[in-house]
Amino acid sequence: MPSDDKQIAALRAALAVSPDNIPLRLHLAETLHDKNLPQEAIAEYQIILRFAPDSAAAQAALGTLLYEQNQIQEALPYLQRAIELNPKDARTLITLSRVESALGLLGESLMHLGAARTYDPAVSVEPPTTSTEKLSLSDRAQTADRDVVSSERPSLTFEDVGGLETIKEKVRLTIIYPFQRPDLYAAYGKKAGGGILLYGPPGCGKTLLARATAGEVKAAFIYVSIDDVLDMYYGESERKLHALFEDARRQTPEVVFFDEVEAIGGKRTDMRQHFIRTLVNQFLSEMDGASGNNERLLIIGATNSPWHMDSALLRPGRIDRVIFVPPPDYEARLAILRLQLRGKPAADVDLPRIARQTEGYSGADLMGLVEQATEAALQDALRTNQVRPLTTNDLVHAQQNQRPSMEEWFATARNYGLYANEGGLYDDVMNYLKSRKKR
Repeated sequence: MPSDDKQIAALRAALAVSPDNIPLRLHLAETLHDKNLPQEAIAEYQIILRFAPDSAAAQAALGTLLYEQNQIQEALPYLQRAIELNPKDARTLITLSRVESALGLLGESLMHLGAARTYDPAVSVEPPTTSTEKLSLSDRAQTADRDVVSSERPSLTFEDVGGLETIKEKVRLTIIYPFQRPDLYAAYGKKAGGGILLYGPPGCGKTLLARATAGEVKAAFIYVSIDDVLDMYYGESERKLHALFEDARRQTPEVVFFDEVEAIGGKRTDMRQHFIRTLVNQFLSEMDGASGNNERLLIIGATNSPWHMDSALLRPGRIDRVIFVPPPDYEARLAILRLQLRGKPAADVDLPRIARQTEGYSGADLMGLVEQATEAALQDALRTNQVRPLTTNDLVHAQQNQRPSMEEWFATARNYGLYANEGGLYDDVMNYLKSRKKR
């Protein structure tokens, strides 16, 4: 039996035991899609939507797959629902724009959904061909100055990031110490600069770590989102990406942070649209420094979906280190809780107790926890017309009504760790999950 068939068989066997495991069934559907078994993949996505009709990932994937099978009319409602659930999904917007164009509805549902801001990037999959649609050279020159993303100089350092000491040391070894001790690194043939990928569940401080890294080396910091790169005109996305790198090279040392980096560094084999594939190729070229010297240029990418990253991007010389950023540990949770309570009336809150009881919570979860507790105290204050301080019980009660938001992410990551862990990419995730079981 071919290895591909063995993987599919293993996934089906696991689902026979747990048929309502949505992340596992999504993994099977994606695998079937990758192995060019579209009808089987469609059947799996339809099962997922019976269990979880509000799964944006399943709605988008099924709509995209139906579009690829030339079932245009059938694809439309799934894509529309996917955008309702996740309006910022650029790839799905691209596919939806093509479906609408084929049906003579171009732009109508996007405008109806309030996605006009992200509509322009979506239509770039169908390059403009008429003289009125194309940008003239003078128009492009006028827009060049607007392509540069503004930079900042963060004042925070790793001292401002609670906990995560192991993660900090990995970042230091990879890109901070080369700046601080260039003589030692030069002796071993290593230069200052390079790239790292931070991956993990949402809300766990990847952006904060990137800003603190810039502060550690006293470098400028550029935050890049997909909206800063995608453009409706043919070739403009690649040009904007190149302009961004060129500007960064002129201002080294500089940290360039790509949020949701899978949008421009995703697997080219998964991309049916030529436009996205060429953008990934441009990104790989810029990471290689083919267009300029990348020394003293730090590239940090962050993603919640490492399984969608192109393997060519993750090789040494482009991304030198892939680092799993787990949920905040005890010290980090304590620091986050203290920060969130700063400026609020509080009466001897037992923060160590709350920090111990919130293992598995993201930073965003902890912020929500404090907000719920604050609302309870505020309601009492409005009723009595007196300020009532927050108490430990407020936070305990709020925790009882709030579950960690990352369980679905870890379920998906665990499935990739079990069935698609080529090169050991998910070893850190699996080790983290094992350590949680022991506690």
